[in-house]
Amino acid sequence: MADRTDTDTIVWITGATQGIGAALARSVPYPGARVINISRRVHPTLETVVADLADPLAWDRVADHLQNELASFRGQRAIFFHNANLPGTGFVGEIDAQQYRQQVLANCAASLVMGDAFVRACPAHLDAGLVMMSSASAKFALQGAAVYGAAKAGMEQWVRAVRAERKRRGTGPWVVAIRPGFVVTDEMRSSFATVDEERLLSDPGALAVQEAIAAGRGETPDEVAPKIWSLLPPEPDGRTVLFLGEFIEGAQG
Repeated sequence: MADRTDTDTIVWITGATQGIGAALARSVPYPGARVINISRRVHPTLETVVADLADPLAWDRVADHLQNELASFRGQRAIFFHNANLPGTGFVGEIDAQQYRQQVLANCAASLVMGDAFVRACPAHLDAGLVMMSSASAKFALQGAAVYGAAKAGMEQWVRAVRAERKRRGTGPWVVAIRPGFVVTDEMRSSFATVDEERLLSDPGALAVQEAIAAGRGETPDEVAPKIWSLLPPEPDGRTVLFLGEFIEGAQG
């Protein structure tokens, strides 16, 4: 673990305990970087800010943490990855109402609050960046994943607006959204291993994903994480949403 006062780089990753978040933490390209996990679970080796992003009270705790750390940070570089999401599938109007609300809070609202908290806390002089991890679900409508898709589409629109705002103000942090393509995480493998027959028959996207996983297609998180890092920082006048690959054929609704 990097020393709190002697590091040149500080990196926050929401959801660094598994999947792409964990792979991003393992592949940070800055030697000696201080890497902090933000999630419901404590990371076995990284500093952790325990926060359930479905709980609005946790948003204030994360915002206060960012404000305090960046106010006293004397290094050169700060990067915040918003990667976490609350998994869950189900048709709107059929899924448990409380679970639905939690997905909306964690996946839609928390994303925008986390982004605002980082932008708000960044000193003007700092080389800082905000990476919002998106998904092809922002473009392709997957039945049973309406909240997730809406969250990613809204996230990308938020990034477009905020990037234009930062350019107008002439100050950082830089802001970008990244769609990592078809990455097969343990969470995805587990989710699509239990898709019910009704959804498979009615949703060509779910069937295409399940067949692609069974065929061994897609990249692992550890394969895609270094590619994500290689895109950063983004070109100042480049694309607002960066693509590492599109979703699989047949997945669109």
